[in-house]
Amino acid sequence: MIVTYIIRAVFICFIPLAPNMIVIYAILVVLSIANAFFHPSSTTYVTILVPKEKRKRFNSFRSFASSGAFIIGPAIGGSLILLTSVEITLWINAVFFLIAVSLLFVLPEKENINKDAIPALTISQVIQDFTVVQKFIANNKYVSFIYLGFIMIMLFTFAMDTQEVVFTQQVIGLSEFEYSMLISITGIGSVAGAILLSIFANKISLRYMIVFGLIMMTVSYVIYAFSWSFASIVVGFIILGFFMVFLNAGIMTFYQNNIPVEVMGRVTSIYQLIQSANQVLFILIIGVTADIISLRLTIATLAMIMLFSSFIYSIAVLKQDKKSYYQENDI
Repeated sequence: MIVTYIIRAVFICFIPLAPNMIVIYAILVVLSIANAFFHPSSTTYVTILVPKEKRKRFNSFRSFASSGAFIIGPAIGGSLILLTSVEITLWINAVFFLIAVSLLFVLPEKENINKDAIPALTISQVIQDFTVVQKFIANNKYVSFIYLGFIMIMLFTFAMDTQEVVFTQQVIGLSEFEYSMLISITGIGSVAGAILLSIFANKISLRYMIVFGLIMMTVSYVIYAFSWSFASIVVGFIILGFFMVFLNAGIMTFYQNNIPVEVMGRVTSIYQLIQSANQVLFILIIGVTADIISLRLTIATLAMIMLFSSFIYSIAVLKQDKKSYYQENDI
């Protein structure tokens, strides 16, 4: 985690010095690779560090922090650009990554790693890692179905989000100012949901947190798909911001509680690979489809399919014989 933050800080510093767009794209690829290493590492570390009975509350507070950053971050960035310059703003961003590194150093070392036992990075070792994940999926079909099902449903949101600017401005007719207001309102909804979840996290069942979060999120996309004005789309985005927090915290807690830490890094990496590959393919298909037929019809169809899928998914989550997968303690 520390190394990936340092890499990101260094390469963010390089962006203002880039001579052309090709170099900037190359830097962005490196930043994405560093983030790809950080995500499974941080997920595994948090799972080791936070006791099972406290994970849901921890994830609720983390959602609150992320939601607050969603609003405050762009505002601070925009203010810094106005007061200084883009270059200085990027360098300040890099400094904050280094500050984060100093905070990571304070965290306890929870892993006992025998460096001599670490295998070399070879093709056979990569194949072995895939085999480990394949065996885990085969032996834990329900857990794999729930998380992979969540990933597949979220692909619909990624595809719709890529068309968001075009849809809101050209189909619905929002101005750039109204679109900016819309994003801010979504962030406010996220903060409101995160505050409520942080307070009442221990009183809300993990299963209902996932189900209500998912269904209301898909309902918000249906409202968005059939919106005709700024007021109607605001309703959808407030619901989206509010309930997305519940869904993300619930799924993350379920994931941490049901994936053994000894394979979590490899499982997370493979799931992330599956998500990224399908995301690229899905977005391309939706982009082509939107060019062939109307964008409104494409978005509406995606939203309805996602809503139907969320009901099927919710039935799987609420099955009584699977209740043990959602226990929040070891009792």
